[in-house]
Amino acid sequence: MVTLGVIVFAGASALCGLTPAGGIAEAWLVTFRAVQGAGGAIMFPAALGIVVQTFPLRRRGRALALFFGIAGALTAVGPVAGGYLIEWTWRAIFWVNIPVALIALALIAVSRPETAYRPAPMDYRGLALIVAGVGLSVFGFQQSSIWGWRNPVIAACIAAGLVLLVTFYLVEGRTGSPLVDVSIFGIRPFLVENLVLWLTLLAFVPVFFFAAQYAQISLGQSPLKASLILLCFSAGFVAAAQVGGRMLDRVGAKAPVVAGCVLAAAGLWLWAVKMTDLSLSAQAGYVIVAGAGMGLMLGPANTDAVNRASHLAYGEATGITQTVRNYAASLGIAVLGTILVFQTRSQVTSSLTALSVPSRQAAAQAARIAQSQGSASTVAAIPRFVRLDFAHASRTVFLVMAGIMAAAALIACTGLRQGRQQEPGEPQVAPESGAPREEIRCRP
Repeated sequence: MVTLGVIVFAGASALCGLTPAGGIAEAWLVTFRAVQGAGGAIMFPAALGIVVQTFPLRRRGRALALFFGIAGALTAVGPVAGGYLIEWTWRAIFWVNIPVALIALALIAVSRPETAYRPAPMDYRGLALIVAGVGLSVFGFQQSSIWGWRNPVIAACIAAGLVLLVTFYLVEGRTGSPLVDVSIFGIRPFLVENLVLWLTLLAFVPVFFFAAQYAQISLGQSPLKASLILLCFSAGFVAAAQVGGRMLDRVGAKAPVVAGCVLAAAGLWLWAVKMTDLSLSAQAGYVIVAGAGMGLMLGPANTDAVNRASHLAYGEATGITQTVRNYAASLGIAVLGTILVFQTRSQVTSSLTALSVPSRQAAAQAARIAQSQGSASTVAAIPRFVRLDFAHASRTVFLVMAGIMAAAALIACTGLRQGRQQEPGEPQVAPESGAPREEIRCRP
């Protein structure tokens, strides 16, 4: 499955880079970007499953800390590399995936990973329900900033998506060979960890998107220089991810997950407060703190959740956690993007009205500015008051992110138990205080 995912992803990347000119260009690019997503979705859970099955429980935290640390670092490196490549041609940002894929295929051939598996039929009914449910709900939130909340299609899409997701859950519980074995959510740590991951990914992936926009629009940086803010975030993430993995192996998931959520909430809040200063140097320290908080908790939460599955269900468990994470990331960009558009529109309208622009005209101009995507040349021509208005709107978005991480900390603190997870048959180690500790075992 990893090999198949790499090949699909690389092939789709090549076809994205070969987008023809003319009327079919948009449809072509959107189609093969979707195929890219399918390749990544096939590849990533299977790759994570290989790592989980390769390492024993006691070494898994450190191993997956390296896995997630590299993934987090490359999330920030991507925009930097893209900044260089796009100066040559935008098609290069897709073509660069091809040599990377060839290296990946060579490494797979050399390592020859072995994993346990069990044959099972595909649950196409469940697949259709979850794809439609996720797609409609995200689409509704995404379009709300364009069509407006008064448009009945918005509410209909969101409601239909949620109904389909609930239906998916109920149907899977009655399916002999389900796409997702929903009974695994009856394992409390697995449920709590996925709730924490869902909340965290509402902020984690969007932070890259909104930070880059803020750096370009409010700070007036080029796309390449704007990526420096992402490198600060990544530096904190990678370093703390290694600490989190070791804490998981030593003391269990609760300590790094709770501490990481609190640290990320504090870093995002302090970062947000400094955004209206329009100074990157004043924010860099808080950006690193926010990244460190995310790095400290993300790997342990994901690893501890997957550890709850049986050895034949690691792939399924990783598939569940990755679906939760990707759904949350898509929803986070949609919802937070809507907040950003509305806040920008409100701030710019107020500024234009203060400049004696008639209210109706001010509202129309503000709506155009809030929705504009802008090239590098248009970004350079943005008036200072609009830069400041966008900074105020971005501050609101990052404060919401800080609140989300605080909520994740509260859920982790109340829902998780102290102590390391035990291998079946492993002697229980009593805590130093002498107090009894609940033994947590792998799912049979």
